[in-house]
Amino acid sequence: MTSTAQPGAVRALDGDVFRIAAVVVLGSFMSILDTTIVNVAIKELSRSFEVSLAITQWVATGYMLALAMVIPLTGWAADRFGTKRLYMGSILLFVLGSALCGTAWSATSLIAFRVLQGIGGGMIMPAGMTILSHAAGADRMGRVMGIVGVPMLLAPIVGPILGGWFVDDVSWRWIFFVNVPIGVVALLAAARTLERDEPKPHHTLDWGGLLMLSPGLAIFVYGLAETAAGSGFHSIDAVGGVALGLFLVAAFVWHAGRRDGALIDVRLFTRRTVGAAALTSFLFVTAFFGAAFLLPLYFQTVRGESALRAGLHLAAQGIGALVSMPIAARLTDKTGPRRVVLVGLTLVVIGMLSLTQIQSDTPIWLIEGTLFVLGLGMGATMMPSMTASIFTLQRHEIARATSAMNVIQRVGGSIGTALLAVVLSHQMTTIAPGAGSAGVTMRALQTMTPAMRVAIQPFLGRSFGQAFTWSLGITALALLIACFLPSKGSRAAREKDAGATLMD
Repeated sequence: MTSTAQPGAVRALDGDVFRIAAVVVLGSFMSILDTTIVNVAIKELSRSFEVSLAITQWVATGYMLALAMVIPLTGWAADRFGTKRLYMGSILLFVLGSALCGTAWSATSLIAFRVLQGIGGGMIMPAGMTILSHAAGADRMGRVMGIVGVPMLLAPIVGPILGGWFVDDVSWRWIFFVNVPIGVVALLAAARTLERDEPKPHHTLDWGGLLMLSPGLAIFVYGLAETAAGSGFHSIDAVGGVALGLFLVAAFVWHAGRRDGALIDVRLFTRRTVGAAALTSFLFVTAFFGAAFLLPLYFQTVRGESALRAGLHLAAQGIGALVSMPIAARLTDKTGPRRVVLVGLTLVVIGMLSLTQIQSDTPIWLIEGTLFVLGLGMGATMMPSMTASIFTLQRHEIARATSAMNVIQRVGGSIGTALLAVVLSHQMTTIAPGAGSAGVTMRALQTMTPAMRVAIQPFLGRSFGQAFTWSLGITALALLIACFLPSKGSRAAREKDAGATLMD
């Protein structure tokens, strides 16, 4: 499936590459869609299972944590089993997890099945990109990435609308069942299109790092979520979870910094530009995904909108990203990532500032305009910040840095979701007394009489505005860190950074 070309000639994208790209896009779209389709169903899931927001948020958080944990394993698994087997096995596991999610009988079972789904979903994109890079070659990857970027652009638009339609007119279970036929088609296409490659094991898995990092992150986020179910950080479970989680993560950093072949090469982050890019990306994703988790709840809980209407409102954000992402990609090549990310984060700060003023009667057109601005900022921040992380690296370091940045983004998303759920729960039990206790119960809000709902709506709107203040603060911090990202054309800076560390 390779082609020959004269030295220096620009090779066209042939039919084989297009077919492989189509297979990769199909699998990737399915995985990315599941990070956006579920949020509009959170209220319905809370009502169906009669649980608090602090528990329901694990449906989203558990999936993102699972994604984060398996991404570093992809390289080892591809060598151990072969990329075709890994890709098809990942899709199969994702489809199995999706089917089980659709049959869940409790919040606990749904969360467990979402983790299983995330384990499969986390390997689909990296394995697919490995297959595609081998087929296309370095000289054609830029054009191929334009094709593979389609799911990243469409999922934020399609996911909330499709999820809202399922919740309103079919059943919440179909936000998971929809993956089954798509996954079957993806499996058949992969079996028919992809060439089999033989396993080439050449390094062992960092089991010690895996046993420290995975439980550490999960326990930390659990402790964070427990602050909503207990008395803030006065809860023993909350304090113990956060402390133990941080200890295990710190132990992993110590472990990874002293050995080759670690699960994540943390030594890369001692480079000034890599460290700045990682911190910028982490803070941005934490703020953005946390806000994205709350927005459907605002439309459904405060404004009384249906899940489908909420999804349609959220499409404005995806459209903004659709507009800015290709422009940002071209500008990053011309000017370097720093200016692009600074503009993107400035737009996000403006959008978050607007959300902090949100009330129960804020005009919908103003909210949709704000979401469009947020989407513009997201499209100009997400990929350019990833580019910044590899801007000064040697070729052999890029794969490790990309894997680490993917982990950081997924972890940031899971922490942001848990954090904003905690903040909202706290606000709704202090600003709006009686709205909930032991975590906010969406079912309790739905069973209120119309008169009670009208009376409490202003308090609920204010609760969301206060919660968005956290996203604003985190984004503002990311904007400050982004000032240290690299700009284009400074060869001397690149060479200096290759030997410089953050501890200099």
